[in-house]
Amino acid sequence: MTIFEKIINGEIPCYKIYEDEKTFAFLDINPETTGHTLVVPKTPVDKLYDLKDEDYLALFTTVKKVMQRMETVFGSRALLKVVGTDVPHAHVHVTHLDPSWEYGKSLTLSPEEMQSIADRLKF
Repeated sequence: MTIFEKIINGEIPCYKIYEDEKTFAFLDINPETTGHTLVVPKTPVDKLYDLKDEDYLALFTTVKKVMQRMETVFGSRALLKVVGTDVPHAHVHVTHLDPSWEYGKSLTLSPEEMQSIADRLKF
């Protein structure tokens, strides 16, 4: 079982942004930018291209919603990236153009700051 499955099942706490029957979105605990969100399919598949078409479309429909919400909340262009090597469960990173971003560095945010960000991004 992957860490993402444990998060989806509620075994590991997270800062949830969005959930529907096929997808789950939550804040990354090592964010590159304020609001860095991970969007995952509930189906535990290692690679995006191994998802069934309906699950792939559901994932990117949620990514689109998260990106639109992020742009509204932070007022800057939303970005996405797919790395695919850190957790063996398909996922998409959604961030935004943040002037404080530095390559290879993550932000250190308190639980209260993370919760505040999650509350702003939730939809």
